[in-house]
Amino acid sequence: MSAGSTTRYDDLRRIEAEVGTLIRRVKRVMGERAREVHPDLHPMTYFILTHLAKQGPMRAADLSDAFGMDKGGVSRQVQTLVDLGLVERRPAAEDRRAILLDASEEGRTRLETVARSRSDRFDRRLGGWSDDELSAFAAQLAAYNQALSDD
Repeated sequence: MSAGSTTRYDDLRRIEAEVGTLIRRVKRVMGERAREVHPDLHPMTYFILTHLAKQGPMRAADLSDAFGMDKGGVSRQVQTLVDLGLVERRPAAEDRRAILLDASEEGRTRLETVARSRSDRFDRRLGGWSDDELSAFAAQLAAYNQALSDD
């Protein structure tokens, strides 16, 4: 191996290690965010709530597809969210027999409160980064994710 390829190999291993650190941090933060929305909220249930808040209303089957979960698993998660007052069920306008799921007003309010708080903390932590550094990092991260999108 030449010196250049050794450096590339080392850099690739370093990227893997840093991404591993990022994944562990994201898992921890998602648990924290879930508990900030509601103390009894599980991280997976939090993901379902955020998805409904952004993409809803939708049928349970569409939610199952989006998360690659069986309908029973989604049903249990949704029931928890309904019980906590964070999601509501309502009949579909085009087919009154079909039930749509959506984040409730309470769910949206709680998510927005957590998002504002997290965004403020994130901005403070990266306060020393220039706008150009933030833009360059965002572009590199997007390119990285695009390059690995078929994994």
